Amino acid sequence: MTAHQVLIQYQDRLRELQEGITQLRFPYALSAGILVIAIAVFLALGIYAVRGQLSILWPFLPIPVAAASARSLLRHRQSRSRMWRLTRYYRRAIERVNWARPGVAGDEFSDADHVYTRDLDVFGRGSLFELLCSSRTSIGRRGLAGYLLQAPALEETWLRQEAVRELRGRVDLREKIATLGEFDFAESKWSTFEDWLNSPKLPFARPLPVMLAITSGLLAGLVLAGLDHAVPWSRIEMWIGILIALHAGVGLLFRSRVNRMMEWLRPVGAETRVLREGLEVLAGEQFQSAKLRGLAEQVRNGSASLRKLERLLGGLSQRDKEWFFIPSRALMLGTQLCIAIEQWRREHGEALKGWIESWAEFEALSALAAYGYENPENVFPEVSSGEACFEARELAHPLLARATCVANDIELNRTSRFYVISGSNMSGKSTLLRAIGLNAVLAFAGAPVRARSLRLSNLSIFASIAMTDSLLNGKSKFLAEVDRLRMAIEAAANRPVLFLVDEIFSGTNSRDRRIAAEAVVRTLVNRGAIGALSTHDLALAEIAGAETNGVNVHMGSRAEHDPMDFDYRLKAGVNQEANALAIARMAGVPV
Repeated sequence: MTAHQVLIQYQDRLRELQEGITQLRFPYALSAGILVIAIAVFLALGIYAVRGQLSILWPFLPIPVAAASARSLLRHRQSRSRMWRLTRYYRRAIERVNWARPGVAGDEFSDADHVYTRDLDVFGRGSLFELLCSSRTSIGRRGLAGYLLQAPALEETWLRQEAVRELRGRVDLREKIATLGEFDFAESKWSTFEDWLNSPKLPFARPLPVMLAITSGLLAGLVLAGLDHAVPWSRIEMWIGILIALHAGVGLLFRSRVNRMMEWLRPVGAETRVLREGLEVLAGEQFQSAKLRGLAEQVRNGSASLRKLERLLGGLSQRDKEWFFIPSRALMLGTQLCIAIEQWRREHGEALKGWIESWAEFEALSALAAYGYENPENVFPEVSSGEACFEARELAHPLLARATCVANDIELNRTSRFYVISGSNMSGKSTLLRAIGLNAVLAFAGAPVRARSLRLSNLSIFASIAMTDSLLNGKSKFLAEVDRLRMAIEAAANRPVLFLVDEIFSGTNSRDRRIAAEAVVRTLVNRGAIGALSTHDLALAEIAGAETNGVNVHMGSRAEHDPMDFDYRLKAGVNQEANALAIARMAGVPV
């Protein structure tokens, strides 16, 4: 299958959904019309029955018809809602395949001090995260961000790859995830549950729930007995008054505690359903890969427990409704529900954290699988142990359109530890560095990469490409770059490093720059690192040589007559092109 075939499949599915929505209009309108007519007949017959002109049984005749039409109307409404939501999902999917990405940018996960995310465009508009993110919940978005922020242990990468391979063709499962919850805006945020789970525990006396259950049952029974005239009111009024007074005293005692819990629980109540339905989907699948089986096993009983929490929170949300206001206060249902919810937290709080983490990972894997399905030309890399290496054939930038993206071969290993990439501005040097880094990020996340083949070892990624001055932190671009390189050198002592540096030490003179750059690169290479650095300064080409196992390569123009006509191909040797006059002409200088 090709990306074009995936696009056609998505477009066909979108048309199918739109036709389904159109076809539902008539049965939906018919069910609504029948329901209205049945209600009108019921009211009309009821009026005649009240007047004594008909038997009291006649108004009940349209009730089965009304119930059947209401059930049909609800079913059609749910089907139509699901189809509308799937049309939005497939429109977004078509935009991804067409390289138009007005999706979730993930700015909240961006950290200016991270060792590569800002330099490689991992988050933000037009970023890798925006291309990948098809997660239904913010829990899933956080899980995906976690996958992109750090390279895991080698065994974990293999497990992720296996899981993504299995999920790659599961379009049906991705549709289930996309339609979780009743509405698109219904969310499930990590912070909501985290804030509640980390909120102060509110102690309640152990006998209190039993006592309140007994007194509430007695109060309800006495009131019902009085309403049914089974017991005269005069005999039970005193006991009802005593029980209400008892409840009032207990309610005042725990009022502040209950009100505080209500503030914490309000957002949890609104977001539990989506998570619960997601855990049901995950637990209900029979997977083959070890990673997915483990995630499903971790949430095996999660949906049942969350359903109980959902019911408790649902009851609590009805506490202040007008029709239930007086009974809920009299029976102290708010306090009883808060006690039950606090008990649920004690029993399942730690498990809930695990369920959330499992769901975050599952959505991350599903998003990576969707990316793999929508980019069938991409391949799964071979991630191996041993010496540092990054060997690719036809490696391309994953954020550039296929029609215009240029691929290059990369070979970083024992014999060619690093590249010194020379060339002028706009020749594609920084883009090549980002292509190497982003494909490494995809590889370690468990996703397929934009290449014909890729073999790499387990590496820590460090990039210095988009460094800027920071007035807020009082740190210059030069100092920020020095800090990043220092971190790379320190990390290389424990794990092989892939370093990607654009215009190393550009803030100093050519002689000092060459000496400092050679010292840094030599230290990194001696510690087993591999990487690439780009430069305009041809003096840096002297760094590469037999002693350091560095290789000089360059990017330049297609032909000598036009030095600004770049082909974005990586070529052997040092750049020898001169484009000073062409640059001056671009600036408007008559030369």
